[in-house]
Amino acid sequence: MHRKNIRRMVIKQLKYNHPHWQRMTKKSKKILIQEVVDEVVKDYDYSQSLDLPIEKLTGIDNQTPSKGIRSLPEMAGYINNFYSDNFVDFDKIKKPHPEIIDPELKFIDDLLDNQIINSLLAPVGYSAPHRYIQPFQLFRMELLKILKYPEISYRKFCTYEYFGMERKQNRRFVRLPLNTKDMVHHTELSHFRTGLHFRQVMNVFVYILHYFYQSGCLDNTVLHGVDSTELPCETNYPLCTVKIKGKKIRIYSDPDCDCGKRRSKRDKSHYVIGYRLHTLTAINPSTGHSFPLVSVVSAANHHDSLFLKPLIKLAQAIGIDMKLITADQAYHDKDGSVLDETGVYVVAPPCEKVNIPDNVVKSPVRVSCNDACEIPMRALGVSKEGHEFGCNANPGECIFEPTCSKSRIIAFDKGHFQPMPSFYTASQQAMDIRKNCERPFNLMKKREGLETTRVRSQHGVVVRSTFTTIATLLIEMAGTRHKPAKKKDKQKEFFAATG
Repeated sequence: MHRKNIRRMVIKQLKYNHPHWQRMTKKSKKILIQEVVDEVVKDYDYSQSLDLPIEKLTGIDNQTPSKGIRSLPEMAGYINNFYSDNFVDFDKIKKPHPEIIDPELKFIDDLLDNQIINSLLAPVGYSAPHRYIQPFQLFRMELLKILKYPEISYRKFCTYEYFGMERKQNRRFVRLPLNTKDMVHHTELSHFRTGLHFRQVMNVFVYILHYFYQSGCLDNTVLHGVDSTELPCETNYPLCTVKIKGKKIRIYSDPDCDCGKRRSKRDKSHYVIGYRLHTLTAINPSTGHSFPLVSVVSAANHHDSLFLKPLIKLAQAIGIDMKLITADQAYHDKDGSVLDETGVYVVAPPCEKVNIPDNVVKSPVRVSCNDACEIPMRALGVSKEGHEFGCNANPGECIFEPTCSKSRIIAFDKGHFQPMPSFYTASQQAMDIRKNCERPFNLMKKREGLETTRVRSQHGVVVRSTFTTIATLLIEMAGTRHKPAKKKDKQKEFFAATG
């Protein structure tokens, strides 16, 4: 953890003491970073106890629940009361726009309320009459870019090829006038994303999430999953490298990113320089469909287990109700701290390296009291110490009854005895459906173009990934890209039945 703290201190000095260092030449950057690193390492006290929260050590302290972020019930009340002071709701009597022909864009255009989005995204001191381009227009441009043109750059997107006077559908969707050639410059979109606070981004996400829960895409019973994926940067070589107690600290031109390992892939390196996106997904058990919800963006070098609690706390802060989360082995709740702090059960495949406790049969899992007893015990429940088991013998069946304690506690581990044991039927079903939560990553990275987006900061990745999640939920709500169900051949059914 000292290595993480040293890196945090170096990045903090670069951002606050040298705010314009990004405009320097590469040679000057190397000299400056080396001076800052040498100064921090020289004065660092390794004997100090680190009482910093894990959010600060991993660089996600700007993605935690904060004042101003509305929950789902608060957002519902905000939407219902937004026009309560108006004598006439002019937004409800607006005329349709015949220029928008695409059914998906038409659905999204009808769903979005421009005035509410303005109130959620507007900065302090915002005045609509003094602005030519409003925040809701820039937000609509971001959605249009992700929905219809994910493969092109922002520079090319903001040209006459896509917003010329003949492109009436695009201009009408973003509310640009049809009788002029006025356009939005690509730098204005960049400034829009840079100027957004995490509170504003989360509020507009909760606004869309409110309608998603009302759309019927999810049943009453929802299983949640957690997984992560890497988002590479264009940076290849570090500007500065220092070795601390056998481990390297690397500082890149984007100081928030780092080098980490990823899963073995056929055509890619085992290492990636960039960020890792940790996402909570909602899985519909009846259909198997999964939908991305809230995400946390971190450097790629940190272990996945460090982000389970911050992700759950952020989801609970915006009103997402969770009972059970299925995840891979990297997110194990090995000591029960996640259940104790959040009240959420986490189930993951048992780790093969964990030793089986004494007097426990592995397959099928059976617990006995001691070496001499062969009668399986019954589970009584869970406490802070671990799993409690009691004697299941009938009266007079056990010869050790007078001297036996008749109870046993097995501590939590990463194997079969997780806070929710892996041998329960519900746990097995949750682990079987776990792979479904990987599909939203494929859609967000390939279909919505998140993987190819050129973003140069952690804040930019946070904003872009949130907008991508919003676009994914809107696509699912619109339902225009769903493949029609295949009709069964009645002749085949008849011949199969008759033999």
